[in-house]
Amino acid sequence: MGLGVRWTLHGDGRTPAPGAVVKPDERLSWPRTVGLGAQHVVAMFGASFVAPVLMGLDPNLAIMMSGVATVLFLLATRGRVPSYLGCSLSFVGVAAVIRAQGGGSAAVTGAILVVGVVLFLSGLAVRTFGAGIIHAAMPPVVTGAVVMLIGFNLAPVTAHTYWPADQWTALLTMLFTGLAVVCLRGFWSRIAIFLGLVFGYAISWLFDRAFGKIHSLDGSGRITDHWRLDLSAVSKADWIGLPSVHAPSFHWSAVLVALPVVIALIAENAGHVKAVGEMTGDPLDDTLGTAIAADGAATVLSTAVGGPANTTYSENIGVMAASRVYSTAAYWAAAGFALLFGLCPKFGAVVAAIPGGVLGGITVILYGMIGLLGAQIWVHNKVDLRNPLNLVPVAAGVVIGVGGVSLKVGDNFELSGIALGTVVVLSGYHLLRALAPAHMKREEPLLDAGTSTYDDEARRP
Repeated sequence: MGLGVRWTLHGDGRTPAPGAVVKPDERLSWPRTVGLGAQHVVAMFGASFVAPVLMGLDPNLAIMMSGVATVLFLLATRGRVPSYLGCSLSFVGVAAVIRAQGGGSAAVTGAILVVGVVLFLSGLAVRTFGAGIIHAAMPPVVTGAVVMLIGFNLAPVTAHTYWPADQWTALLTMLFTGLAVVCLRGFWSRIAIFLGLVFGYAISWLFDRAFGKIHSLDGSGRITDHWRLDLSAVSKADWIGLPSVHAPSFHWSAVLVALPVVIALIAENAGHVKAVGEMTGDPLDDTLGTAIAADGAATVLSTAVGGPANTTYSENIGVMAASRVYSTAAYWAAAGFALLFGLCPKFGAVVAAIPGGVLGGITVILYGMIGLLGAQIWVHNKVDLRNPLNLVPVAAGVVIGVGGVSLKVGDNFELSGIALGTVVVLSGYHLLRALAPAHMKREEPLLDAGTSTYDDEARRP
């Protein structure tokens, strides 16, 4: 397949035959392929511009670099893994913590760049030693816990920053977004977060017309009288222009906060490759290391110029599943659209004007969904939390991560929140597993119907 940039025409190029799929190395007619690319852009768009906004980064640059990252990924995997690399939401909490510690955008992107390097090296390790190394180092009980604390660690950001900006807009936006996620079907359900933002925009505009300015937290964190929706910067922005870039800076405190997210990124990539392999009928286990390394390289490239991290997007898996078109040509078209969006500063100004109350309503659901993905990992892999070998490190790590517990070592070094929680879960699980009695390692339940298996075995001579 070479570099995966040559495609054969599927059938008549119009629609797949009944029961057939358009394989990654096939395509429909170019007009239909471009249309599918536009659909992929819309599917990833909501989360991909919410992520940089929440991290305080330039959304124009983020969208542009997501297109560049997708091209890099498709070339690296030689067109075997159809995927769009959108902006990762896993670092939203990391950015909030770093900024709370006094770091700026350069510190945020510098920390994420280091994670990208670690992710790239992890991909190379997987290529060398096989996928088993992932399962040995990060079993589902550990991965689920880390994803959970990454999401729930964000709760204070919503509670103390976004929601107080306009509680009624936040409440209405939350209710609308929840209804959209649950009640809408197909394509519309996959862009429910985006629809929630549009709804929040409209409500904020109506409230400004009906009630005037609001007295609350503004974007700078001060309590002032201000408009909920301020579009003054939109009229001043150019239609065409390059996004703003900045160089990263590196601080150990910021890097330590960000490093645990590498576990979530590896889990996301592994799940994506497995899902795509099942849908296309092409086992892709041999590409897992390459996919992880490509994601890491794309993240390094993006953050080197001031953009966010990138990751494989489940939203686009849904588009492929619905259309049964897995052509990588559609993803090349999507990447082209993303590059064009990135060159429109007026678009970035519209995104930057999102009211705080709207973000409050969105993030209440979004952050919770990120956290509960950890629980989904446990359920899917049948992790038994009645087993104390699983329960103890998870319980300690999640409370540390969510509660913001800190551990000071000397005068200049501190671990806290996500970083400390991950260290406790990861090291605690492996340490306890090395010391635990054999019956616990069999992962039998802590309590059967009225009888403790572990108690019975512990009483045996």
